[in-house]
Amino acid sequence: MTRIVVTGAAGFIGSNIIAGLNARGIDDIIAVDDLKQGDKFRNLADLKIADYQDADTFYDGFASGQYGQIEAVFHEGACSDTMEPDGKYMMANNYSVSCHLFQACQKRGARLLYASSAATYGGSSVFREDPAYELPLNVYGYSKLLFDQRMRRECGAHFERTQAGRTHQVVGLRYFNVYGPREQHKGRMASVAFHQFNQFKTEGKVKLFGEYGGYAAGGQMRDFVYIDDVVAVNLWFFDHPGASGIFNLGSGRAQPFNDVASALVNAMRGLESKHALPLETITAQGLVEYVAFPDALRGKYQCFTQADLAALRSAGCNHQFVDVQTGVEKYVQWLTRQA
Repeated sequence: MTRIVVTGAAGFIGSNIIAGLNARGIDDIIAVDDLKQGDKFRNLADLKIADYQDADTFYDGFASGQYGQIEAVFHEGACSDTMEPDGKYMMANNYSVSCHLFQACQKRGARLLYASSAATYGGSSVFREDPAYELPLNVYGYSKLLFDQRMRRECGAHFERTQAGRTHQVVGLRYFNVYGPREQHKGRMASVAFHQFNQFKTEGKVKLFGEYGGYAAGGQMRDFVYIDDVVAVNLWFFDHPGASGIFNLGSGRAQPFNDVASALVNAMRGLESKHALPLETITAQGLVEYVAFPDALRGKYQCFTQADLAALRSAGCNHQFVDVQTGVEKYVQWLTRQA
């Protein structure tokens, strides 16, 4: 039987990966997390796992062989708060722990599929897995980049495209703006779609940043990727153990925040059998409110991201990603069922 480890298991992406594995009939899963934030248990309550281990004790135990033969580790555990200013804390959680886990995976014969981030690109205008375009704007992005750089050194010159120099698969996935079910515990770091759903329910309108960075109000553009697509790509690499490297995981499609707002408003209207409205009408009716761009984010904010999917396609992954309109509608339906 295939035994899997998922770190950050009670988090957003980790719990969805477990759900994806369960859908395949895989439940010999060791879930690793830190449940100091106790309400995260809800993300695990409907899933099938074999064991739960606290993150404080798991990594040393895994390195010593305490958990038997592990086929693969999906490493989603990290501090994902891009506003966290404590660099020492960030590097310990996102870099040092990951290095320890990598060495343990190589020693134990386990494959490693880990979460990197589009924050590694920071202020770049090109989003390709190439050091020339990696310009992080915050210590979170740097912590993710440093581990990617470590993997490039450890895994050989051809790591970017194929397995080289290592027996066991290593895959880094640079997540762009992921949104979807099971992110409710993330607070301010939850997706704009999640916040807008709650804003619309309580205030009858949604909020977006105003003009900034040369972009009109709500016009900043991101590569928004639905969680089901993120899980599908993770599982594609799980199915293809010969593929290693660092790969973008976004839709390959930049859409303005205004698209998210209009998709959210129209999805909410659809629940009441009301017809969809164009953005111009939505704004005219006050269903979108633009707020001043916060000073705390100036100089640390990506106004445009769009994943270059050439490396992912070259590896053989041809998964087709949904657009914002489709993903937000699915998400609103899920959130409504939960409520």
